[in-house]
Amino acid sequence: MSCQQFCKEVTKAVRKHYTSHFSLLSFHFSPPTMSHLSDHPEDRLCASAVVYSRLRREVWMIGDCQCLIGDQLIENPKPYELPLAEQRAAEVRRLLASGTTVSQLLADDVARRSIIPQMITYMKGQNVDYSVIDGFPIPQSKVRIITLDFQPWEVVLASDGYPFLCPTLQESEQKLQWQRKNDPLNIGQFKATKAFVEGNNSFDDRSYIRFKV
Repeated sequence: MSCQQFCKEVTKAVRKHYTSHFSLLSFHFSPPTMSHLSDHPEDRLCASAVVYSRLRREVWMIGDCQCLIGDQLIENPKPYELPLAEQRAAEVRRLLASGTTVSQLLADDVARRSIIPQMITYMKGQNVDYSVIDGFPIPQSKVRIITLDFQPWEVVLASDGYPFLCPTLQESEQKLQWQRKNDPLNIGQFKATKAFVEGNNSFDDRSYIRFKV
């Protein structure tokens, strides 16, 4: 299938999940409606994906993900990620300067809480200003497509849970653990909208696959 077909089918799959599970959700709270989800993207199921089409020799990037094509790093962050990460980093530094300890922030990332209202506001642009998989139409203009020529390539596809994506999983994991040891609050060279939670070996989900084509 084409990228456009993939986007339509994965959108249908998530949308079907909403309608078939509304009754189950009502056990915990009033069941949402499609009208509510249309107005409140922050309440939708949401995923990102990076896909390789072997037939078309294309990489499709929907949402915040990353890839290596040969030695070229290609990222696809949400447009608000970096500004909010910078804002959170500034708040973390202010808290540290006022006497809050690193351990306290790892146990309770109050700096992240301070950016949540803005994050929710930015999410109004979900599948308008940027693409995600959430059961609502994905604008093709916001999906990044990389076409490979017919020479041999080594490809790495990964989630954004790797702050430094490397040609091997081992290297990527080592860089992640370096980050955890040296900057667990994620406010230095690599900035994120959240810190490592104490006791966790990562700050975000991570997926990694490497193959040759």
